[in-house]
Amino acid sequence: MNRKFAAYLPLCWLLAIPVLNVFYGLLNHGGADTARLVTEWDRLIPFMPVFIIPYLIWYPYVFYMFVVFFKKDRQVYYRSLTLTCIGLAVCYGIFYLFQTTLPRPDLGEGGILNSLVGFVYATDAPYNCFPSIHVLTSHIVLKAAFQCKLSRRATTAAGLISWSIIVSTLFVKQHVIMDVLGGILLSEVLFFLIGRRLFRESGKERAAHEC
Repeated sequence: MNRKFAAYLPLCWLLAIPVLNVFYGLLNHGGADTARLVTEWDRLIPFMPVFIIPYLIWYPYVFYMFVVFFKKDRQVYYRSLTLTCIGLAVCYGIFYLFQTTLPRPDLGEGGILNSLVGFVYATDAPYNCFPSIHVLTSHIVLKAAFQCKLSRRATTAAGLISWSIIVSTLFVKQHVIMDVLGGILLSEVLFFLIGRRLFRESGKERAAHEC
């Protein structure tokens, strides 16, 4: 029993994510110099409450995928978790230095979907927008899913869910196009500058040690 428990101890590193998220709440407010990145293209995107469903599954989905990576490929698990934590830290630094906001639509009449959107609006102030953390983490999970030894069906499902979460941020008016592009760009930069080099070197060191 102790051995089985010890084998899953590395999953405790996932607690770093909610710990880091404390800074999200501390920074989730505006100021005199709060910017708006809304473009004409954003105004053409309709508000679609149905996308609140993929938007809300984001947190459990990300944690579920980390558990999958842990079971399938430890290096992918550590890489994606490390990049997520670094990415969150970068986002919070940007929020502190360059806070952004966006207008939200009138929800109009009731309905369960509008109620869910209203719940999100009530619990998450319209700040901390650029870059989108939803997009950043979903894109990291997406790239990690392709690197992990998953079945084609599982990889396809991960891709569909990740992209549905990414586009949901636009349709529920939690983010604008620049926020989405910023999240994707940050993910790519992290993988290029840190993910490949750091874990490639650790892999070489481990191989040399085994020899």
